[in-house]
Amino acid sequence: MSKELPALKPRQVVKALESAGYVQWRQKGSHLFMHRASDHRSVTVPVHFRKSLPKGTLHAIVKEAGLTTEEFLRLL
Repeated sequence: MSKELPALKPRQVVKALESAGYVQWRQKGSHLFMHRASDHRSVTVPVHFRKSLPKGTLHAIVKEAGLTTEEFLRLL
Protein backbone atom coordinates (compact mmCIF):
# COMPACT_ATOMS: atom_id res chain seq x y z
CA MET A 1 0.00 0.00 0.00
CA SER A 2 1.47 3.35 -1.01
CA LYS A 3 1.87 6.15 1.47
CA GLU A 4 0.40 9.59 0.96
CA LEU A 5 2.78 12.21 -0.41
CA PRO A 6 3.11 15.33 1.76
CA ALA A 7 2.77 18.87 0.40
CA LEU A 8 6.21 19.74 -0.93
CA LYS A 9 7.89 22.82 -2.30
CA PRO A 10 9.66 22.48 -5.67
CA ARG A 11 13.09 22.84 -4.02
CA GLN A 12 12.42 19.75 -1.91
CA VAL A 13 11.39 17.78 -4.99
CA VAL A 14 14.49 18.91 -6.92
CA LYS A 15 16.72 17.88 -4.00
CA ALA A 16 15.09 14.44 -3.80
CA LEU A 17 15.47 13.92 -7.55
CA GLU A 18 19.13 14.94 -7.36
CA SER A 19 19.57 12.26 -4.67
CA ALA A 20 18.10 9.78 -7.17
CA GLY A 21 20.78 10.67 -9.73
CA TYR A 22 19.04 13.39 -11.72
CA VAL A 23 20.93 16.54 -12.70
CA GLN A 24 19.54 19.91 -13.66
CA TRP A 25 19.66 19.92 -17.43
CA ARG A 26 18.01 23.17 -18.53
CA GLN A 27 15.28 25.59 -17.59
CA LYS A 28 12.71 27.33 -19.73
CA GLY A 29 10.61 29.88 -17.90
CA SER A 30 9.28 28.34 -14.73
CA HIS A 31 9.94 24.72 -15.72
CA LEU A 32 13.12 22.92 -14.76
CA PHE A 33 14.14 19.93 -16.87
CA MET A 34 16.17 17.27 -15.09
CA HIS A 35 17.97 14.34 -16.74
CA ARG A 36 19.46 11.04 -15.53
CA ALA A 37 22.13 9.64 -17.84
CA SER A 38 22.07 6.10 -16.46
CA ASP A 39 18.69 5.29 -18.01
CA HIS A 40 18.09 8.36 -20.21
CA ARG A 41 15.02 9.49 -18.25
CA SER A 42 14.00 13.12 -17.98
CA VAL A 43 11.64 14.86 -15.58
CA THR A 44 10.03 18.28 -15.71
CA VAL A 45 9.45 20.16 -12.45
CA PRO A 46 7.43 23.40 -12.32
CA VAL A 47 9.42 25.78 -10.13
CA HIS A 48 7.01 28.28 -8.62
CA PHE A 49 9.10 28.51 -5.46
CA ARG A 50 6.52 30.19 -3.26
CA LYS A 51 3.85 27.56 -3.86
CA SER A 52 3.61 23.90 -2.93
CA LEU A 53 3.19 21.45 -5.79
CA PRO A 54 -0.35 20.12 -6.31
CA LYS A 55 -0.76 16.49 -5.26
CA GLY A 56 -1.51 15.29 -8.82
CA THR A 57 1.54 17.06 -10.22
CA LEU A 58 3.74 15.53 -7.55
CA HIS A 59 2.42 12.03 -8.32
CA ALA A 60 3.09 12.62 -12.03
CA ILE A 61 6.68 13.73 -11.32
CA VAL A 62 7.34 10.63 -9.20
CA LYS A 63 5.88 8.38 -11.91
CA GLU A 64 7.82 10.17 -14.67
CA ALA A 65 11.03 9.72 -12.65
CA GLY A 66 10.46 5.97 -12.54
CA LEU A 67 10.22 5.87 -8.74
CA THR A 68 7.65 4.44 -6.40
CA THR A 69 6.08 6.62 -3.72
CA GLU A 70 8.03 4.78 -1.02
CA GLU A 71 11.34 5.27 -2.85
CA PHE A 72 10.62 8.97 -3.30
CA LEU A 73 9.72 9.40 0.38
CA ARG A 74 13.01 7.74 1.40
CA LEU A 75 14.91 10.26 -0.77
CA LEU A 76 13.35 13.16 1.13
